[in-house]
Amino acid sequence: MATDSFPQQLARTRRFTLGVPTQPEPSADGATVLFLRSRGGTDPLICLWALDTATGAERLIADPGVLGSATGIASYSTDATGRHAAFALDGGLWLADTAEGGARPIRCTGEPQEVRLDPTGRTIAYVSGGALRVVGADGTGDRLLAEPEAEDVSYGLAEYVAAGEFERTRGYWWSPDGTALLVARVDERAVTRLFLADPADPQQPPRAIRYPLAGTANADVSLWLLGLDGSRVEVRWDRDAFEYLTAAGWDGHGPYAAVQSRDQRTVRTLAIEPDGATRLLAERTDPHWIELVPGLPVRTGGGALVDTTDDGDTRRLTVDGKPVTPDGLQLRAVVGTEGEEVLFTASEEPTETHLWAYRPDLGLRQLSDGPGLHDGVRRGGTLVLTTRSHSGRTTVLRDGQEPVTLTSYAEPPVITARPEILILGPRELRAALYLPTGYRPGDGPLPVLLDPYAGPAMQKVTTGGVWHEQVSQWFADQGFAVLVIDGRGTPGRGPQWDKTVWGDKAGPPLEDQIDGLRETARLRPGLLDLDRVGIRGWSFGGYLAALAVLRRPDVFHAASAGATPTDWRLYDTHWQERFLGHPDQYPEHYDDGSLIAEAPNLSRPLLLIQGLADDNVYPAHTLRLSSALLAAGRPHEVLPLRATAHRPTDEAVVEKLLHHELDFLRRSLPTQ
Repeated sequence: MATDSFPQQLARTRRFTLGVPTQPEPSADGATVLFLRSRGGTDPLICLWALDTATGAERLIADPGVLGSATGIASYSTDATGRHAAFALDGGLWLADTAEGGARPIRCTGEPQEVRLDPTGRTIAYVSGGALRVVGADGTGDRLLAEPEAEDVSYGLAEYVAAGEFERTRGYWWSPDGTALLVARVDERAVTRLFLADPADPQQPPRAIRYPLAGTANADVSLWLLGLDGSRVEVRWDRDAFEYLTAAGWDGHGPYAAVQSRDQRTVRTLAIEPDGATRLLAERTDPHWIELVPGLPVRTGGGALVDTTDDGDTRRLTVDGKPVTPDGLQLRAVVGTEGEEVLFTASEEPTETHLWAYRPDLGLRQLSDGPGLHDGVRRGGTLVLTTRSHSGRTTVLRDGQEPVTLTSYAEPPVITARPEILILGPRELRAALYLPTGYRPGDGPLPVLLDPYAGPAMQKVTTGGVWHEQVSQWFADQGFAVLVIDGRGTPGRGPQWDKTVWGDKAGPPLEDQIDGLRETARLRPGLLDLDRVGIRGWSFGGYLAALAVLRRPDVFHAASAGATPTDWRLYDTHWQERFLGHPDQYPEHYDDGSLIAEAPNLSRPLLLIQGLADDNVYPAHTLRLSSALLAAGRPHEVLPLRATAHRPTDEAVVEKLLHHELDFLRRSLPTQ
């Protein structure tokens, strides 16, 4: 397959995710590992599989095609043993026997969401139409457990900011004995209502969405203890002072929750009593914000609270209030606990993430090695180690047995990314430099394309071999020196690095792109043509690209900006107020970061790309900037993408969009 087919391959493989084993889960005895995977690198039907850890044999448990579905299995839930797995598929509810194989339908009401099998395997809970329902695993006794009292009220679902900003995707949690649930009630009636319409089909009514704009009301979230016997108890805490429910769970020591203040500077971890009263387990404060680490809080088998603390410039893991990781090892996520052992991911070098374990009697141990982004899960003596790198793999490790690798059917990219990792300047910026395949030093200077994200949510400079590396290499192979720089605020460098962007998400990231560009030119004399510098990006990267040509046309000569948030007041509460504060208290932080206010400064070519169905960065962002540019007499281009959400998924759009950006950059950068 020719190199120029890469955009098509990127589209049909869904960015190389199809055919890759995901969501591995060992059984309680460690003898079986369940996982999801499609049958091929372009097959979208995700199936449920089981691996026998003793023999390495894989078995197909549930095939959506055989079950009469045209969609794949998105997620599954098991009982405590792992013998049974429940999942939703194409509007139906299914229960699989992971030992014998096969799945049978379970009669339910409406279209099930958030399907969860109770730990004993007797009952399946699910959400339908905002109501929480339960049904017996034998298919009998479907009944209502909690019904919404009004429109825009739901039980058992995570609200927008929970799912999108602090990674709490769940809205209810089973008790270990399967007799009760801890359930979130979400009331969105006070949340701002926004509308999305399809301009290409004006006969269709707009879609209404509850979206908490910065400075406006959040959803009113409460917690309830609901028994299968019909009992109902409200969990009590100061919800006026702590309106964010950031995490919750139910383990052998009872239910618990973590709550955060609106200004995000205080987080409390609470134990929940049977009568709904709460007891303080821990409190953390910070003058800027408390960073929420995925997987926390959690408790060990003995009841020790596992949490985190920002100690100097290190985010450290704590157990029972005591730091157990050293300076310089940055905690990234807690995977889980088994007995007294804590499994977590952490970084010493920000371009790599490794899997670690801590146990009081064994201390700290690193479980992964080599370049890449490592993750994993352990249960019943079986460790599943997932490595994302240029030779990614998922390895099953069990004491006394040979390692087994889960088969991946992912297509190998038709191009090979060849990033050179650089450390630039006094701030030791991590950067990746991509050159055209076959480029030789005597070939002369190259036009430059900066390809950053550079925001707090994501790193692009890693040894993880992820899809965007191939995209950068593809642009390099079209004749560019592509430079990707992770500046201040990007993850993996510690609390002080994170919080350099408090109050100003524009200045430090843009300064780091310029400093990194100039330092690379100094280190590689004659390589970069600084008179032809373009920049492209998506989401925050799109913001940074547009900002670059607006503020620094002396450095940047053209920009392609996709899904660009142009006015921070049009973004959500939890994300925006974390970095900029409440807009009523700090209006200057929002005004100073607005691209719309800087529209009259445009003097370079700018391409704005916008999905018209984007419910994260709404089309209003791009339309308002375009209107301001037009009013100021500043020529620019706008590419609207019909029926496209925040990240394009349509194969034709994904493929053609890269070519469109390439054409724009080629005709917009100055000629030699």
